[in-house]
Amino acid sequence: MKKMLMATTAAALMATTAMADGHLKEVKLGVLFGFTGPIESLTGPMSAGAEMAMKEVTDSGKLFDGAIVTSLRADGGCIDNGMATAGAERLIAEGINGLVGADCSGVTGAVLQNVAIPNGMVMISPSATSPGLSTMEDNGLFFRTSPSDAREGQVMAEILVERGVKSIALTYTNNDYGKGLADAIESSFKAVGGEVTIVAAHEDGKADYSAEVGALASAGGDLLVVAGYLDQGGAGIIKSALDAGAWETFGLPGGMIGENLPKTIGPDLDGSYGQIAGSEGNGIDALVAMAGDAFDATSPYTPEAYDAAALFLLAMQSANSVDPADYKDHILTVANAPGEKIYPGELGKALDLIKAGTDIDYVGASAVELIGPGESAGTYRMIEVRDGKNETIGFK
Repeated sequence: MKKMLMATTAAALMATTAMADGHLKEVKLGVLFGFTGPIESLTGPMSAGAEMAMKEVTDSGKLFDGAIVTSLRADGGCIDNGMATAGAERLIAEGINGLVGADCSGVTGAVLQNVAIPNGMVMISPSATSPGLSTMEDNGLFFRTSPSDAREGQVMAEILVERGVKSIALTYTNNDYGKGLADAIESSFKAVGGEVTIVAAHEDGKADYSAEVGALASAGGDLLVVAGYLDQGGAGIIKSALDAGAWETFGLPGGMIGENLPKTIGPDLDGSYGQIAGSEGNGIDALVAMAGDAFDATSPYTPEAYDAAALFLLAMQSANSVDPADYKDHILTVANAPGEKIYPGELGKALDLIKAGTDIDYVGASAVELIGPGESAGTYRMIEVRDGKNETIGFK
């Protein structure tokens, strides 16, 4: 199957690359997110953000002198490697030129190893944050517009210290994302003098988390940090902890940030706090204005999804090619200084500048700066739940 996919993909790429100078008419980007699963409440805005960038480029008429950018979606389920791999294979067979995704870290690694590398396909994930992805062999094909959880662990430790927290109990969803984030939080908090009373995994999809909460409560701690998913076990842990009277306030890393969690838990979540990748300034303000009432542009990883799609298209213009082997080396070039800064709503301008041979520095909606193995340096939006809503209280 993989050999057939590789042959089909190679033929498709040769055909479309040859047309780059001859007025290529269509560029296809795959969008592989968990439209079902533990973060499904986030993936609607994320896909809308990515597709807004595609539409902006299509409407500009500037990519390869008028190419249309088409979005092809597939459901990766977030935590289902088989589903995600099958979805990615289908997108490859349908002739995509780049893959926006995947979203969750485990499936992203599976798709990278089993589909992207064998087929030479570039992936840009807006939300896969496991530190393990930084060192995974990727043949130069994998990028992400969100920062690694290694950085989030440091940020969370700083926030906990600033709030006077001396000890935490820590639970994580039992997968690559949860384990990597828990390790980062534990090591970072201990490094600044904090005590971690227990580190315990939990499984998603259970109806009853009383046993897990019992073990966590026995260990104690000023705060329970839940490195889970807001639409799955993370919410279940919080509900059970509240029912047991074990904790009243919770630490919420990125996978727990989203408007659905306050709706699910209710007023008892007020006062809980955490952080998620995010920035302030001209970029996010521009995206919010562009989105209007169509979707929430500040929803977690939505700015990063817009930026992922934009980087694909700018890199293709820079390489004058839709062949991943050609444009992959242009992604860092268009993403970073030097060059004229580019924000949401300016993709047509950027395409003109690139065609004219002028350097650009794509800032985008999430203050893009790609470092090291092609991942975001990262800033974080600090969140506190107030009156049933996630309120931004600062940035780090």
